[in-house]
Amino acid sequence: MNPPYRGRFAPSPSGPLHFGSLVAAVGSYLDARTQGGEWLVRMEDVDTPRNVPGAADEILRTLAAFGFEWDGAVLYQSARFEAYAAALAKLIEAGLAYGCACSRKEIADSATHAAIDGGLAYPGTCRGGLPAGRTARAWRLRVDDAAELAFVDRLQGRIAQHLESDVGDFVLRRADGLFAYQLAVVVDDAEQGITHVVRGADLLASTPRQIWLQRCLGYPVPIYAHLPVAANEAGEKLSKQTKARALCPDMAAAELLRALRFLGQPAPDELARAPLAAVWAWAQENWSFGAIPRQPLIALPA
Repeated sequence: MNPPYRGRFAPSPSGPLHFGSLVAAVGSYLDARTQGGEWLVRMEDVDTPRNVPGAADEILRTLAAFGFEWDGAVLYQSARFEAYAAALAKLIEAGLAYGCACSRKEIADSATHAAIDGGLAYPGTCRGGLPAGRTARAWRLRVDDAAELAFVDRLQGRIAQHLESDVGDFVLRRADGLFAYQLAVVVDDAEQGITHVVRGADLLASTPRQIWLQRCLGYPVPIYAHLPVAANEAGEKLSKQTKARALCPDMAAAELLRALRFLGQPAPDELARAPLAAVWAWAQENWSFGAIPRQPLIALPA
C-alpha cells in the first residue's frame, strides 16, 4: 500500500518570491490538493550567508496573501544541523563519505571536464585518502559509475546520469562548515515523509545525486516531477540574480491566473475579473497535470 501523498514547497529566504517561485508553488500545491494530499512549507535556509533578514517571514506572508494554506509547522533547515550531522556521521561510518583537502583552485587545476550542472567534475583526488600533511576541508560522498543512475520524471521523462563522470564525488559538508543543500534536502524529505516532489526543472540535474544519497542512507525515493522554469526575454531563469520582480499581493488573483496559464491550464478569460477565491476554486476543480508543458524552460513574453 502506497503512503498518503505528502508534497512540499521549499523556497530559500535569499529574497522575495517572484513569478518563477509562484509557478513552483502553484504546481506543487495543486498536485497535492487535487490528490487529497498534504502540502508542507520548508524554509531552505541552510546556506546561512545567503539568507536575507526578514525574507522568510515575508515569503510566508506572501504565500498567505496568495491564498496558499499549508499543513503543519514550517520547517527551517537552519534549526536542523544536528540531523544533518547525524546523517553525515552515518555515511562516514559506512565508508561512503570521506574528507577532502582540495581547494577550489586545486580542483580547477586538476579537473578534466565540466560537471553536468556547469561546475567542475571532482577528479577524486582525496578519494583514496588525504595527502600527507593535509587536513580535511570538506566531506564528500563516494559515487559509483558502474551503472547509470536513471529515474522517470513525471514531466521530463527518463533522466539518466553517470555520477562519477557527470559530477564526481559531491560535497556533503562544505569547507566553511555548512552542510550542503544536497544533504539537507534529502534528510528533510525523508524526515517529513515527502512522497512527491514537484519543483522547477532547474533542479533536475540535482535529482540523480539526491537519489544516490537516498539509497546510501536507506531512505525511500520520492516520485519526482520537474515543472517548466520561467525565463525572461533574454532566456535567463527568473531569479533574484536576474532581478526578477517580487510578487505583489495586491495583484494576487491576476498573478495566480498567469501562473495557471503558464502551466498549461486553460483558464477562461472571465477569471481575469474574478476574486482570488474564485480563481483558486476554478484551479482546484479543473487542474490537469497532463496539460503542463514538458519543456524545462519557457520564456515569458516581453
